[in-house]
Amino acid sequence: MNMEWTDIAAERSVLGGIAPFLGGVVLVAMLVGALWLGARVRAREPRRPRPDEQPRIPEGGPVREERLNREPDEIPKSDYRLTPYEVHGNMGSRPSEDKERPRWSKGGSGSFGSGGLGAH
Repeated sequence: MNMEWTDIAAERSVLGGIAPFLGGVVLVAMLVGALWLGARVRAREPRRPRPDEQPRIPEGGPVREERLNREPDEIPKSDYRLTPYEVHGNMGSRPSEDKERPRWSKGGSGSFGSGGLGAH
């Protein structure tokens, strides 16, 4: 075996070991930099509220839910297509005077495809 070939093989094995080592050093440096940058960003954020600064339930108790029924806003019949500015801007409904909440009829399924028995 020639001494020249063994020297080349030794050089390649050293270079083959240095490249992954340098890649690992670069990776660790990037991770440390990311942690450092994250710490700087977090230091600029406002502090978290202390337990005594947390929201409390009002003295009168929890706020109650308010229900509002809406009814459809009728679109006038027309021979031509209406443009958006000709239709009211309240999303097609208005508050209802009726405060009674609509219920499903007894024996009804409640919705399409709910798997109920339905009305007979």
